[in-house]
Amino acid sequence: MFASSFVLFGKIMSCCSLQLPAPTLSHRRGSFQCSVLPPTNSGTLLFPLFLEMGITEKGSHALLENHQALKLAPFDFVRTQIHALQNLGINGPLLSRLIQKRPHVLVSPEIHSLLCFLSHDLKGVIQEPQLARLLTATDPRYLSGFEPKVRLLLDAGIPINRLSHVLNNLNLTKALCLKPLQDIQKMLSFVKGFGGVDLILGRPAILNCDLDSQLVPRIEFLLDLSGGDELATTTVLLKLPFILAYSVDHYTSHVDFFRSYAGLTDEEIFKIILVYPSLFSASRTRKLQPRIEFLKQCGFSSKDIYKLLIKAPLFLSLSFEDNLGHKLVLLLKIGYEHGTKELGLAMGWVCRTSCKNMQEVISLLLNYGLTCEEILAMGKKHPQVLQYNHKSMKQKLDYLTQEMGYEVREMLAFPAFLGYGFDGRIKYRFESSGKVSGEGMSINKLFSMSTARFSKKQEKQQLPAAAS
Repeated sequence: MFASSFVLFGKIMSCCSLQLPAPTLSHRRGSFQCSVLPPTNSGTLLFPLFLEMGITEKGSHALLENHQALKLAPFDFVRTQIHALQNLGINGPLLSRLIQKRPHVLVSPEIHSLLCFLSHDLKGVIQEPQLARLLTATDPRYLSGFEPKVRLLLDAGIPINRLSHVLNNLNLTKALCLKPLQDIQKMLSFVKGFGGVDLILGRPAILNCDLDSQLVPRIEFLLDLSGGDELATTTVLLKLPFILAYSVDHYTSHVDFFRSYAGLTDEEIFKIILVYPSLFSASRTRKLQPRIEFLKQCGFSSKDIYKLLIKAPLFLSLSFEDNLGHKLVLLLKIGYEHGTKELGLAMGWVCRTSCKNMQEVISLLLNYGLTCEEILAMGKKHPQVLQYNHKSMKQKLDYLTQEMGYEVREMLAFPAFLGYGFDGRIKYRFESSGKVSGEGMSINKLFSMSTARFSKKQEKQQLPAAAS
């Protein structure tokens, strides 16, 4: 098949302006240096060339004996192919393995055209292993359309500086070579309505998918679950493009679980997905079912489950052994009881912090003289307290007791104090209020009033002073 193609040799060589080294090869600094030899169609010059490239004597004999096209190919053509491959970074063992596995790379006109295109327009864009996989896995017949398909991606809006990211994260054979140009155009047109270029950049592998049997059904499933909200569906896809790696059956099993076992509506399920698309990555049997069962044992209704998962969706996917189990033990040690809503709520909130920080928070509060019972009371009143950063909490407690002059237990009635910003809220308001400690104003009253109300209060206090 290849031998008959060499009548086109002159035209093919003219498409590539690579500087050709002269024929007898020696490997030096990753390139081949050659001296002039008369052109020949025989394999006599190829044998030492293969040896020079690291192919064994046995392997070199096998290549020439089993591949007649190599013997018939003009030596200059073979040499040009090798030089083009080296020019694109395929050298050493990678090159010798490629030639032994797919010797047609040295004689195929289609591959020659591809290498010319890559050398002239995309040099350095496709990584060497990726290019080797393309040449190994793809029949040369399907490489002829590679250039227009790449240009189609650029025309669709893929930035030239991100083209490498896209091409190196595809199965190039499946995504480009085996798909007709029209099919790729249809896919690009379809995804344009759901994030388009941003979606492709987020997960180039979606181009590997079949449009009709994979991509369309998956996106339509999410669209139906959203109630036809294209904007919300696009938000989910852009937040986690990997979600499109899952099958419709996978989506269905997870959604059915939340419908039947947690009692959630489709609208509630989609809102959780909108907040946390990684929900689909959690195993139903190992994570989802035990977590929902735990919440039920804590007395959670379907509405309670929904509210917690909207605020703390990580509860569904964090490891029990390495994370949630340790936090559960800490909560039980400070007095939370099994089977209570307080325990379930606390487990949700501590998902947002590390085990180490949670331990530091409890130790800090104990060091300030609070008891486990008091920490428990704070947690029940304000479950977020155990997730706050311990260093930030120490700064606020130091300021509360040392600068503001309050007792630490003043905070027990208003644990939300620990969640306010230090400079913008706590320090500013205390200093603006005249730095008078606790005389007729609790920290609740000082810090919980709205910014507008606090400003008006300050204006009223300043008016008498201005008048006098």
